[in-house]
Amino acid sequence: MKFTETKIKGCWLLEPTVFGDARGYFMESFNEQTFQQGTGQAVHFVQDNQSYSTKGVLRGLHYQCGEHAQAKLVRVLNGEVLDVAVDIRPESETYGQYVAEILSGENQKQLFIPRGFAHGFVVLSETATFFYKCDNFYNKASEGGIIYNDAALHIDWQLNDQELLVSEKDAVLPTLANAKKVW
Repeated sequence: MKFTETKIKGCWLLEPTVFGDARGYFMESFNEQTFQQGTGQAVHFVQDNQSYSTKGVLRGLHYQCGEHAQAKLVRVLNGEVLDVAVDIRPESETYGQYVAEILSGENQKQLFIPRGFAHGFVVLSETATFFYKCDNFYNKASEGGIIYNDAALHIDWQLNDQELLVSEKDAVLPTLANAKKVW
């Protein structure tokens, strides 16, 4: 597994070693020891989530606050998404900045998003199955969110507004300036 820290400290791109032949492929998608050695992060994942979406579906930007904050390890099982993580740690030098990575079933890349980040993705392929591990349990009362098109963030979602399918809940999220503080 190859580990590359992104431009935002603590956020890592993981590229597994894939062993392929005429029958298909094998890869180790997660190993706690390898992960901790590669990232320097002692994270214990407790919940796995999976979603299926069609082209243009934008989910996010979401996070959990306070003691319920979550680190996530995200990947795509099939299809392709643009995955976005926004640094919302108030004390961070990169507060308000984001990383965006293409994750797909073909490239097998994963993104580790530490606690203190808002997260979202948009489906670029006809369909996509998105999978992620969380290091803390979901808590509805601790939900936070930021509107996907916040002008202060300047996120290029790689699709035009007419192609985006956003839930009613996500369409009315506040801007970063008005969002609930992560801690």
